[in-house]
Amino acid sequence: MVVEQRESLPSYSRFSRLRPDPQELAARLCIPGKGFVLNAEGLPWKLLRKDLTTLAQTWSALSYSNLAPTSHISDLNLDRARLVCGLVMKMNMNLGSLISGQISLIAQSDSSRLGFPALITSLCKA
Repeated sequence: MVVEQRESLPSYSRFSRLRPDPQELAARLCIPGKGFVLNAEGLPWKLLRKDLTTLAQTWSALSYSNLAPTSHISDLNLDRARLVCGLVMKMNMNLGSLISGQISLIAQSDSSRLGFPALITSLCKA
């Protein structure tokens, strides 16, 4: 992404590039006393859906269906937790750039899944 001299990145872009502390993400997204499940190396791996607040669960479901489709929708990995945290915190986002990046990732992967079928259908109709 190239930012012109007088432009600034949306707050979500700055937030996600800074790699926020997983404990901060868990504090904003989980019910009190819950947090990331750790992997074998002791690093944050995922947030369980049952541990999320109702608001975080709602934004999580929206993100899976409309912003960044994936085949695994039960829990939040670290990247998805950053996205949901940005949504919960009402950060400014460049959704066009986010969706474009997701379409590019899907196109470059070896999977046969189709991301954003409703968007593609609408664009074809237009």
